[in-house]
Amino acid sequence: MSEASFAGEATDRPCPARGQKLSLKMIGTLNPTSPSSTSISEYIFSERESMSKLSSDAVREGIAQIVINSKEKNRKFTETIELQIGLKNYDPQKDKRFSGSVKLPHIPRPKMKICMLGDAQHVEEAVKIGLDYMDVEGLKKLNKNKKLVKKLAKKFHAFLASEAVIKQIPRLLGPGLNKAGNRLSKFPTLVTHQESLEAKVNETKAMVKFQLKKVLCMGVAVGNLSMEEKQIFQNVQMSVNFLVSLLKKNWQNVRCLYLKSTMGSAIRIF
Repeated sequence: MSEASFAGEATDRPCPARGQKLSLKMIGTLNPTSPSSTSISEYIFSERESMSKLSSDAVREGIAQIVINSKEKNRKFTETIELQIGLKNYDPQKDKRFSGSVKLPHIPRPKMKICMLGDAQHVEEAVKIGLDYMDVEGLKKLNKNKKLVKKLAKKFHAFLASEAVIKQIPRLLGPGLNKAGNRLSKFPTLVTHQESLEAKVNETKAMVKFQLKKVLCMGVAVGNLSMEEKQIFQNVQMSVNFLVSLLKKNWQNVRCLYLKSTMGSAIRIF
């Protein structure tokens, strides 16, 4: 899986035994308007927040092992590190499905592809920072063509939009951005002219989303192998704390936690 592969649906597999590989695709798109989402929240933890039942030593050892394993083979790209989660005592058909997003202290996906759907001012800002963009005229040329909209959705991991443009998305593109992109909605995040576009891009890259769907397994990007081990640890710490806060019975709903690099084996940390 290349570093660009961030969007996808978790596979329907049981939690593996210790040492087995858990193969999941990451969930990393944000959709505050999705009708299936029961709650979207941004939760910022302090560094003093305890990981409770998760041993800090186990996390540090897991990260160190991933780094050691990665040095055995020289990859031509920077591997992403993913937190893989197995849940228990949840019935996706009966229980309320949770959904929440958290901003991590360090960007786990620096090469995440983002597109600005902008007005004239935001297009100008996008050009200055080297951000991909489309203006209203470009969107009109898609003419609600499902294939073209789907192609656009698959090209990028996330979209940002100016206030004047976001109101026109349904009329210009139809429901395409909600339906395209491996069944994960990519409806744009609003950017105002009072915000820094570059800061908004970095914020989007730092956001990870936990969402319970039809299976009890999921995964999110928590780092990459170009980061310091301390930074990866801090991202894992915040991700786990936030996940547990979403669960109806907190740690009682956590079956297992793994860390895995793109090309490496999964290492169990809980």
